[in-house]
Amino acid sequence: SSVSLLVQVYSQGYMEGDPGYGRYYAYMSLFITAMLGLVLADNLFMLFIFWELVGLSSYLLIGFWFHKPSAASAAKKAFIVTRIGDLGLLAAILLIWTRHDTLAIHEIHDLALTGALAGTTLTLFGLGLFAGAVGKSAQFPLHVWLPDAMEGPTPVSALIHAATMVAAGVYLLARFFPVIEASPDALNVVGWIGAATVAVGASLALVQTDLKRVLAYSTISQLGYMMLALGVFGYAVAVFHLFTHAFFKALLFLGSGSVNHATNTFDMRLMGGLRTVMPITFWTFLIGTLSLSGIFPLAGFWSKDEILLEAWVNNKGLYAVAAIASFVTALYMFRAIFLTFFGTYKGGEAVDHEDEDSHFHGDPAHPHESSWVMTVPLLILTAGAIAAGWWAWGKEFHHFVEAAVPGGLHKAPDFSYWIAITSSLIALAGIGTAWAIYHRGLVSSAEIRKIAFPLVALLENKFFLDDLYERAFAVQAFQRGWNRLVEVFDTTAVDGAVNGVGWVGTQSSRVLRHAQTGQVQLYGVGIAAGVFIVAIIVFIANPL
Repeated sequence: SSVSLLVQVYSQGYMEGDPGYGRYYAYMSLFITAMLGLVLADNLFMLFIFWELVGLSSYLLIGFWFHKPSAASAAKKAFIVTRIGDLGLLAAILLIWTRHDTLAIHEIHDLALTGALAGTTLTLFGLGLFAGAVGKSAQFPLHVWLPDAMEGPTPVSALIHAATMVAAGVYLLARFFPVIEASPDALNVVGWIGAATVAVGASLALVQTDLKRVLAYSTISQLGYMMLALGVFGYAVAVFHLFTHAFFKALLFLGSGSVNHATNTFDMRLMGGLRTVMPITFWTFLIGTLSLSGIFPLAGFWSKDEILLEAWVNNKGLYAVAAIASFVTALYMFRAIFLTFFGTYKGGEAVDHEDEDSHFHGDPAHPHESSWVMTVPLLILTAGAIAAGWWAWGKEFHHFVEAAVPGGLHKAPDFSYWIAITSSLIALAGIGTAWAIYHRGLVSSAEIRKIAFPLVALLENKFFLDDLYERAFAVQAFQRGWNRLVEVFDTTAVDGAVNGVGWVGTQSSRVLRHAQTGQVQLYGVGIAAGVFIVAIIVFIANPL
């Protein structure tokens, strides 16, 4: 709610002059209401209703500038892809209702804790919940909708990534953690899908030139960390990282919006040198980046360190993935810092005054700091990005969430100095690598691209997953399959009904024409017989 309030305040400056200003706030209010309803729901039916309202709201906001083909396409993509995961959630709801005749969340917890919900039913129910979370929280392989969702207004992106839609999937699994924990198979799937998402999101962020897309893939990776934490029994640390992530990710997105407000672009190749003309935006963005990178003593350090510790204790393979991704996270985020705020300014992007949704109010050739209505929320979120992690001291946050889990939590490992030092050194190595390549130019990015061209091409094409989905599913399975289904329905049902009526009429005429002999005597006998039958019926119905 606090982050949503700050985003709403920030939006007053960002959306000023937009012709859809009122519609924007109506959609945003619906979005926030749906998320609050989802959090407060005490049974699966109500949770599912608000879950779908969150999806509808995101569709409306991503496609807010619907006259732009890219925005309309992104909204449809997000809506359809997340519905795939929602089918799994719906199946889980139907399964638990038919087998145990309840949708109350506390009763489902009791079923899992007492063993009444066990075996195949438990695993299928857990995987159904996870399928819903995979779609909503943009987990691999259903992560493809989230980067395109950047077509919406930047405050929308901040809210989606920090406090609403993508948080819903992690929240769902955390709410039903006793069920997930009781199924080792489901728990293992959650952990490794989370690890795959961490790796995919971090690697794809390395090659983005759009600042918002860097942050979008960063969100995918961080959500993967949360899922990975759930997969290694880290319920509390997953929720804790969700909590700290809300502050620094909202800060980074709103900071990118401030940069866009000054330069009229999100393309980092057209930026540079902004730290001197936008000092508040620069310092707040830098603190958010340091927090995301896991640098002591900022919020992200405490939550990410606990995830690494849980992974080290429970699954060394998942720890290795998370540790390597920590290096990549610091690398791509400081790549964005150096390209955006250091060097010389590249001139931004020219203003299209005929663009109906343009909310740019300046000269990109002479960028300046944003107004107070946009910078004050940045400063408040910066405080959260610094201090929110201190709640981990003495396991205060762990004790806070323990009451929400029936049966309590498993004993979390104690703070490990060597894990903390190792993770910090890994992050610093990523920062140093970004400094050497993108600031000092000790190694040319062009040379790296030339040497690793096959890998770079694979990353720039997003592992070809979008192409695969479009060709295999959107074109082959859906478009051609749907067209074939419509064709079959048209030829069999529609044409069959029309032709069937004609055939019945033809056959009836062939039978009935034999009654038309042309002999008056037969017609007279028929009329007399008809009158006689009617008279008998009337007499029976009305006797004297």
